[in-house]
Amino acid sequence: MILESAMAARTAEPTVTPEEATTDPLSLSVDRFLKFLALERRAAAHTVAAYEGDLAQLVAHVRTKRRERGDKRAIGPKDIDVLALRAWLGELARTHAPPSVARKIAAARAFFRYLVRRGEVEKSPAAELSLPKARRPLPTFLGVDAAKEVVEAPEPYDAEGLRDRAILEMLYGSGLRVSELVGLDLGQIDLAQGGAATVHVLGKGNKERMVPIGSHAVTALGKYMAKRDELAAGAKGRAADARAVFLSARGQRLAVRRVQEIVKKYGMLGAGRADLHPHALRHTFATHLLDGGADLRAIQKLLGHSSLGTTQRYTHVSIDHLMKVYDQAHPLARRPSTR
Repeated sequence: MILESAMAARTAEPTVTPEEATTDPLSLSVDRFLKFLALERRAAAHTVAAYEGDLAQLVAHVRTKRRERGDKRAIGPKDIDVLALRAWLGELARTHAPPSVARKIAAARAFFRYLVRRGEVEKSPAAELSLPKARRPLPTFLGVDAAKEVVEAPEPYDAEGLRDRAILEMLYGSGLRVSELVGLDLGQIDLAQGGAATVHVLGKGNKERMVPIGSHAVTALGKYMAKRDELAAGAKGRAADARAVFLSARGQRLAVRRVQEIVKKYGMLGAGRADLHPHALRHTFATHLLDGGADLRAIQKLLGHSSLGTTQRYTHVSIDHLMKVYDQAHPLARRPSTR
């Protein structure tokens, strides 16, 4: 089952026997829920994995508490009430940060909503849980000059340098997620002459969107593509990836970890920022668009956010732009005329 792998991987958590994982009604319900998320809701793989781990912890906690009371009966969804959930969260709060606890509450809420719809429980005990208060950090972003220094830091004299420049241009110029970037195939990029260059992106939850490619990114991609075959030739002993846009020195699709290393390297070289990561360039893309007067809804579509609330985070880091608008437009901000 899907659930078994997560439970086996968490050695610090109480484990279950193969017999329990097969016959326990609660485990079976969790397994059905995870399959529902993956197959019907088409949730992102990392979301399913996160919920899998969170619910595995919940099942293990409830089972352990019942064993401590000498109760060896099989556990079903109806055996979990709000007191059991609060006891579980109370233990988690000792070792987990508020955002992690909030995510686990979200997993429990989603699971029990699913059970209510299926008629396995009458009402959700998780609906009574309160989310812990957590201040969400503002997005990390670069100033315009620093972003330019980072993007132009690679010395594009060879195939790898040209590739790195194209990667940075795409992350900053199109706001792609790092997973979207490494997942790009050649057929998803349109650099047609005389028309708007675009990239067809498959984002979270398999949602598709078209994103424009700026002129600098088009130039960088063109130079890289002219040298791409040199990286493909590095496969040595196995076939190079014929579809992937960005290749490693061994001719294979570039991994997320490698892109993170590339951004960190040029973040240090270009802006003295050893903590720079790909998502910071995505934040920078959105922030600079907002500062330039772009509509928030348009930015939402470019980023592929399902909720406008997520995009609105960038309003907090664009206060300079908002103050300029205030100074120019509001009558109380204008200096009184002198006579």
